[in-house]
Amino acid sequence: MRWPRANAKWALGSFALALTLPVVAQQAPESLLPPGFGDAPEAPAAPRPAQPAQGAPVVIRPPAATPSTPMVQPLNPATPPDLSLIQAQNAAEDALTPEEIAAQKAKYDLPETARRSLDRIGPLTPQTRGFEPDAFGGESGKYLAALMKQTHAPIVSRWASILLRRALLSTVDTPRDIDGADWAAERAWLLLRMGEADNARLMVQSVDADRYSPRLYAVAMETYLAAADPAGLCPLSAGALRFSKAPGWDMTRAICPALSGDQGTSSGALNQAQRKGVVRGIDYRLAEKIVGTGFNARRSVKIEWDGVDRLTAWRFGLATALNVEIPDTLYGTVGPHVRAWEARAPALSAVKRRPGVDIAARLGVLSSAALVGFYGQMGTDGDAPADAADRIDSLRTAFSGATVGDRIGAMHNWWGDNGKPDYLGLIATARAAAALPVAQADAQDAANLVGSMLTAGYDRNAARWARALGQLDGAGASQFWALLAVGAPSAVVEINSSRVSGYVGDVGADKGRMLIAALAGLSRLPAQDAATLAQDNGFALSANSRWARAIGAAAQRGEKGTVALLAAVGMQGNDWSRLPAGHLYHVVAALHRVGLDPEARMIAAEAISRA
Repeated sequence: MRWPRANAKWALGSFALALTLPVVAQQAPESLLPPGFGDAPEAPAAPRPAQPAQGAPVVIRPPAATPSTPMVQPLNPATPPDLSLIQAQNAAEDALTPEEIAAQKAKYDLPETARRSLDRIGPLTPQTRGFEPDAFGGESGKYLAALMKQTHAPIVSRWASILLRRALLSTVDTPRDIDGADWAAERAWLLLRMGEADNARLMVQSVDADRYSPRLYAVAMETYLAAADPAGLCPLSAGALRFSKAPGWDMTRAICPALSGDQGTSSGALNQAQRKGVVRGIDYRLAEKIVGTGFNARRSVKIEWDGVDRLTAWRFGLATALNVEIPDTLYGTVGPHVRAWEARAPALSAVKRRPGVDIAARLGVLSSAALVGFYGQMGTDGDAPADAADRIDSLRTAFSGATVGDRIGAMHNWWGDNGKPDYLGLIATARAAAALPVAQADAQDAANLVGSMLTAGYDRNAARWARALGQLDGAGASQFWALLAVGAPSAVVEINSSRVSGYVGDVGADKGRMLIAALAGLSRLPAQDAATLAQDNGFALSANSRWARAIGAAAQRGEKGTVALLAAVGMQGNDWSRLPAGHLYHVVAALHRVGLDPEARMIAAEAISRA
């Protein structure tokens, strides 16, 4: 049975007034790509495949779903929750005649024609640049779910993360040997660990509430907390309480009535939870403060973080929804993905969201356009701190400076060390760099301009700069050539073994190996030359691991979704210097083979910029 519409309306209305929470239902995910990226070029070059729209747990990690275990790790060692309310509700339903029960259900249940199938789940379709329904081929659902569970996110490559998000959000066929709701749960859980709270919520909302599995209920709890949207738990509460003894679901007995204006029921449930010790300390006080935001509430709660030694999903979600500041020390107890959750929290001011926004852009959760828009809005609001105000002024000049020199000079303020620019700075200046005419520039500046464009997929704009190559010399010229060699839609610079060897001599073996791997994967070097260069520089292009053989086999079968997932598996970690060149080769080669050449090139260019 669905949550009564009237109660839902009151609850969401309460939060809109008190907490400025997001609308529970969302539109399609934001695209991180410029218009036309990946589309067939106009020139004689062969048509390119279409490019997509974009794109430790917070201490709480859902365990494997079994009826006998809680679906979310308890916030404290609590006693089992009181089931008297559910028992009373069941008794009341038993007293109704079959006709009355059917009439009650008809008020809230969707007609059969409006119900969504579990055979094909996801918000992105091929028309919205999602993958085809058979993107995972005939792979075992248990195998794919195991890969998702064991993948440590965030992913080292921003572009690999963008591609993985596209695969996870696509409307794909549910694989064999896995329940459709569980399949949605594993995709949402990986999205959460990537920092994609809003998109994880899209995924859990792709399944009708009466078709949830215990596993999906568990992940939904984490998802709505990560999205700072506790009101979203209310339509799921009754169903979840039939499967789960998790304290979070038990506390919805108090939270949800408060949001619909029923303070009597809410206070009774809250007092009962306190007596039974369902949650304690900061966890109880945050729930009490949420209850205090409801209509006719008379509770005033002060939140103090003294003695709290870690951040959990419960603490993050409720505190962020309430606009209660979380100490930076607690963010140090979780991964960067939690800061990315913070970036999209609507209850927080722009100043509070800024650390999360910068991290989300680095991870691929936010696009270059969204990053620029955020700083533009911060400048309009007029409350930016001094360091942010300087960056905002530089960004304005980068877009609208009087001369090319003025614009590039302003970009320097974002890049920092011009020889090794900050990757966030390259992302922020991508569109400004793409708007520049090809002009005489310092070699290092030219390399950074091309690298900046490729962070946001402006590959054709970057390719225009190839005609400046002969005018460049000194530091940066080799980097400029290498970025165009791997990032341009077609071969716009000369590529041969001697040129590659010269690059290795200029920049060193580590970065040189990445170029060799990228060019080999893109088939922009003859196979024998690529193998010889790889061997001479200390690595091999052969598939010498189970992972390499698996991604190669998936590419041979044309499974874009499986390739995207295995690419992320091969690029786990947060340090480019620890990514083997062989892994980059197999990722780029597999993507190139299944027609995801634009993404393959952007990952290759990212490796050249960040390694």
